[in-house]
Amino acid sequence: MSTAEASRSRLRFDTVLIANRGEIAERVKRACLALGVRPVAIASEADAAEAPALEEGGPLCVGPATAAKSYLNQAAVLLAARVSGAGAVHPGYGFLSENADFAEALEKAGLIFIGPPASAIRTMGDKIAAKRAMLDAGVPCVPGPGEPLPDDVAIISRMADEIGYPLIIKASGGGGGKGMRVVRESDEIADAVSMTREEARRAFGKPELYMEKFLEKPRHVEFQVLCDEHGNAVWVGHRDCSLQRRHQKVVEEAPAPGIDPELAAATGARCAEACRQIGYRGVGTFEFLYENGAFFFIEMNTRLQVEHPVTEATAGVDLVVHQLQVAQGQAIDPIAFDRPASGHAFECRINAEDPDTFAASPGRITLVRFPTGEGVRVDTHIHDGYRVPAYYDSLIAKLIVHAPTRAQAIELMRKALAETRIEGIATNLPLHMKIFNDHDFIRGAVDIHYLEKRLKEGFSADA
Repeated sequence: MSTAEASRSRLRFDTVLIANRGEIAERVKRACLALGVRPVAIASEADAAEAPALEEGGPLCVGPATAAKSYLNQAAVLLAARVSGAGAVHPGYGFLSENADFAEALEKAGLIFIGPPASAIRTMGDKIAAKRAMLDAGVPCVPGPGEPLPDDVAIISRMADEIGYPLIIKASGGGGGKGMRVVRESDEIADAVSMTREEARRAFGKPELYMEKFLEKPRHVEFQVLCDEHGNAVWVGHRDCSLQRRHQKVVEEAPAPGIDPELAAATGARCAEACRQIGYRGVGTFEFLYENGAFFFIEMNTRLQVEHPVTEATAGVDLVVHQLQVAQGQAIDPIAFDRPASGHAFECRINAEDPDTFAASPGRITLVRFPTGEGVRVDTHIHDGYRVPAYYDSLIAKLIVHAPTRAQAIELMRKALAETRIEGIATNLPLHMKIFNDHDFIRGAVDIHYLEKRLKEGFSADA
């Protein structure tokens, strides 16, 4: 037996089913091929029609166009894994990536879920349980009790007085900006609790609520973590994701500008310790609000993030390759991650949508031209003639740049955006160009409300 054959025989899996679509499916495929692992794609009927041009034989079809009957159909995905001979499943982001029941179903079927244990997904998916775990690990949290709100409004009112106004009431099982209300006066408490509890019951199937201090002008800063099953856990830099519209990120950058290095190191270390305490495995992201020089934990995403490339660029790592290696049982080397960020990176999410109204813009792409060159990366699945379906998220590409300084990265992104051409459909490329010429954004002085404000008032060009 050759050395290569012996190495493969020790692997837990040699085939990975990619349970996702679009650019992230292509991203995972590249990582699999880099490690000599066979990737197998799946597709809905809508996506399968486009696949033969990209992949000989096409992917395994898992159902009709709607996500509920295809990419979210656990039985269909499991069947595809069995048919393909896959030993592991990579969920990408979205869809089934943070579904604890799916992770358990894979384990019962003898397959490896390339992600954290189901127990960790459940703990961090419940906002109350997550906050309690973070408090236990010493991670700084937004002021407020780490317990569900009682039914008695009078007790809730007293709790609110102790926290101080303004405050925010959130659904324990919420996310993506849903199931939350800001309360600025004491006489608003009763109605806010009643409406948010009913919304939580309908949207998430659980009425539990919790309450925290509302921060007026915070930034959104994330810490990337990577953990293995041998007790090793590291944080891999931080990034700023403050530029958002309706709680959806538009532009991300790494590292987050203007953060004290000692504060960042201390916060990152607490995130790594929290991972060890909850038995986390794989990659994950701790999301914080940052205001007045302090971090406040809000939630953890137990999966690969859309914006992971900016961290890869500045940390000099391939996070998806590390995901696969950790799933194979390999240990990470903490010393290899103990180095400062190199340069600065930005990511623009290019969406098939009208740049002014934000209405989705499905249809046939007649021409695609992306920039190339040093410091430029494009993650995408589109090509000339590709038809953007109307059934899924509008993200069609991610344009990433990396340069020695933030100012140089901004200039490089301007050039990259100017060289990008996507014809046949509307995209948000004009919006990105406005952002990268806006004087406050260039100075790094933006909070989570900034983009919404600029969209209402208009952008200011840099002098």
